Amino acid sequence: MNFETLGLKAELLDAVRSQGYTEPTPIQASAIPVILNGKDVLGGAQTGTGKTAAFTLPMLDLLSRSDAKPRYPRALVLTPTRELAAQVAESVATYGTNLRLRSTVVYGGVGINPQIDTLRRGVDILIATPGRLLDHAGRPTVDLSKVEILVLDEADRMLDMGFIHDIKRVLKFLPTRRQNLLFSATYTNEVKRLADGLLNRPELIEVARRNTSAELVSQVVHPVGRTRKRELLSYLVREGEWSQVLVFTRTKHGANRLAKQLETDGVSSTAIHGNKSQAARTKALSDFKNGKVRVLVATDIAARGLDIDKLPHVVNYDLPQVPEDYVHRIGRTGRAGESGRAVSLVCPDERSQLKSIERLLSRQIEVEEIPGYKKENIEVGSPAPTSPRRTARHGHGGGAQRTSRPKASGRSQASGWSRDSAASSNSGRTSGTGRSNSQARGASEEGRGEEGTGRKRYYRGKRTESQAGRGARRGTSSSSRSGRSSGVKKVS
Repeated sequence: MNFETLGLKAELLDAVRSQGYTEPTPIQASAIPVILNGKDVLGGAQTGTGKTAAFTLPMLDLLSRSDAKPRYPRALVLTPTRELAAQVAESVATYGTNLRLRSTVVYGGVGINPQIDTLRRGVDILIATPGRLLDHAGRPTVDLSKVEILVLDEADRMLDMGFIHDIKRVLKFLPTRRQNLLFSATYTNEVKRLADGLLNRPELIEVARRNTSAELVSQVVHPVGRTRKRELLSYLVREGEWSQVLVFTRTKHGANRLAKQLETDGVSSTAIHGNKSQAARTKALSDFKNGKVRVLVATDIAARGLDIDKLPHVVNYDLPQVPEDYVHRIGRTGRAGESGRAVSLVCPDERSQLKSIERLLSRQIEVEEIPGYKKENIEVGSPAPTSPRRTARHGHGGGAQRTSRPKASGRSQASGWSRDSAASSNSGRTSGTGRSNSQARGASEEGRGEEGTGRKRYYRGKRTESQAGRGARRGTSSSSRSGRSSGVKKVS
């Protein structure tokens, strides 16, 4: 099958050929004819399978059938992150180069006034992140009442980041009659509920079994002591002569710390995460793509939408809190028919997370031990390393922290690594979707800082107005109970 058989306009076919593409991917071959017929679509495909072009090409075709001068957006594409929004905008510009359609992208982290000027001049296609879009809709500097096509890209990640309420608010600005396209790499209960309430008799398009990893990505687990991870990563990069490595950490501070440590080891590195300015994130990604740095250390939020040609290696320095994120992480490699390798550095504390990932994939991941790195590097008489989960419950790093007592068994906790011992270690409460409440909170908290629209609880060390208000109420109630004046207590 080739693109000529899909029913696309000649201008779009010329743009596709100019990019060197001759045959559509499975998701493109299945989705494009359905979208051209005006049907709603629920699409399931891993990252790197041509999903963006699967909705971009038919969307451009449908909008180009009208010669109306752009005044209000007629197509809206929602994405979870700035990087993914920029990637979609680039695809729209590339494939629509021969068409008289105008598009723009809006997201947080940059000035809003240039975006307002562009919107006032009129656009046909608007690509946006939910937070910044609501900023524009609330002013109002954008009218969404004429939207004909709505696209939710990577819907599962938007829900994990806590954007469900923002999505519902956006829907109130849209007309009831429109074509809806929802794409997701994983199919969770939350995605199903969103699809049931959003889509009208959709066409279900799946090019692979649900919640599966890319077939061209080889996966391996390296057991490692918790304090030896950085040493092992440096060893793998240097000895394997890895030229380009995307490394995932669980936290923003961890990403910064690891990048600095790798630089000390002589491995050129940089970090990208939600606390970085958009200019810093763009520079970090550009340096990585251009080969100026070998290692890009990223959090899950910032890495969504990173499209890096022929990326050979992805490393899970920390296993993700949500098993579905593993699929998205390793989907950064093995894209567009290329092979890739996903390496996970797993310490004993992460065995339960590994079991959750393997249950999601319905397969066991190969385990390969690197001699000399499995045991902790602990001097005689020093305390046992503290579990990251336990440390997190004792503040933000200030003051003394409790350490875990060594168990009275004959087996060393530091050197004990067994896949089977993790089968029953998940004892926390779980939400209705099978994720623990702490996992859901973690993904949501990280997402709140992405747009900079009031979701952060703290900004440059100062409490927000809502935090201060709660403090004042607590102070007032305590004063009244002690018989003191019930006036408003000043919050510093």
